[in-house]
Amino acid sequence: MKYSKIKLSIMSVVVVVLFVIAAVVAGLASAASNYVAEAATDFKTVGKAAYLLDYGTGTVIYSRNENDRLPIASMVKIMTAMLTLESIESGKVSLDDDVVISNESASMGGSQVFLDAGTTHKLGDLLRTVIVASANDSCVALAEHIEGSVGGFVARMNARAKELGMENTSFKNCTGLPAAESFSCAKDVSIMFRRLLDFPVYFEYAKVWLEDYQHPSGRTTTITNTNKLVKFYKGCDGGKTGYTSEAKFCLSATALRNNMRVIAVVIGAESSTVRNAAVSAMFDYAFANYSNTVLLKAGDPIEKTVEVLGGKKSAIELTVARDVSQFMSRNDSGSYELRYELPEKVKAPVRQGDCVGKVYLVKDGVIVTETDVIANETAERMSIFDAIGEIGKHWATR
Repeated sequence: MKYSKIKLSIMSVVVVVLFVIAAVVAGLASAASNYVAEAATDFKTVGKAAYLLDYGTGTVIYSRNENDRLPIASMVKIMTAMLTLESIESGKVSLDDDVVISNESASMGGSQVFLDAGTTHKLGDLLRTVIVASANDSCVALAEHIEGSVGGFVARMNARAKELGMENTSFKNCTGLPAAESFSCAKDVSIMFRRLLDFPVYFEYAKVWLEDYQHPSGRTTTITNTNKLVKFYKGCDGGKTGYTSEAKFCLSATALRNNMRVIAVVIGAESSTVRNAAVSAMFDYAFANYSNTVLLKAGDPIEKTVEVLGGKKSAIELTVARDVSQFMSRNDSGSYELRYELPEKVKAPVRQGDCVGKVYLVKDGVIVTETDVIANETAERMSIFDAIGEIGKHWATR
């Protein structure tokens, strides 16, 4: 009996010791993990290239090897999603289009939503899986639907890249799967990602964290957002990850705080943890050191009007096509002003949205940014009867 008590006591001590050892090991592992993340916060040393800019003005906050041609893995899908949304904008396709899944689409490897050949899906649903879960099969299905073939879509990707001024980019597919002579650079990634952010529906999809994708057969595939920062970084509401053994870990993401939206790009980080920490640190740096004040908001009337010749209205209200923002470092002492380039008069008819001039944000005499000044209302052409009426009114007044 006494021996049993001693044995039980020894066993209790052993259990406690093992528990303590396990806790210490867990603590060391956690500390090591935190050390890696903390080390990554020095974003100036992470990855092969990095780029940080203000979305509103395009002002570059930080750049490193931004023009180096590098593989970018699934960040290629930024262009795929962008072209899809531009095709919707132009009326070529719609979110409600029925898309039939081909054998080529259904046979794609890598990240996918497991589409069945011959099934029909809504274009908007497929685009959602591309933006949220980086689905390769959905990319191919969208490419075939929009341009008739993947080859035709890739040709359009390269043509659009040139139109956007992406000088160090070559697309070989619409997915980002490894391919010879497929490359881009941090600056070019920011250009196409900035354009993608012009579409409100992108943010509607990009904020999804976890959901089930419903297939026509009734089965479901759970999709999870590949961009973990939408859940773990305050203000991050969009981004595109990428990984291959050649490209390493890549991410282009955006965050919004206090009316300031920034875009960060990292290419070639050693791990997803380091990549995410580096982009988070880039966001922190931007928000801590810069501010953004919206001087003119798109859709709101500006202080200027323009006289209309031959119109039912004598003058029209104006607005700007895009927000005009004063982006500046917190210790900036420069002198800023708005300069308008507008005609004294325009001829009717004038449609709401028609471009009538320009407005420039000027700092110390140098143009920082510019945008179109557009009509904020429609002015129809005056008919002969309107003209007679006007003459009658003036005659009566006299």
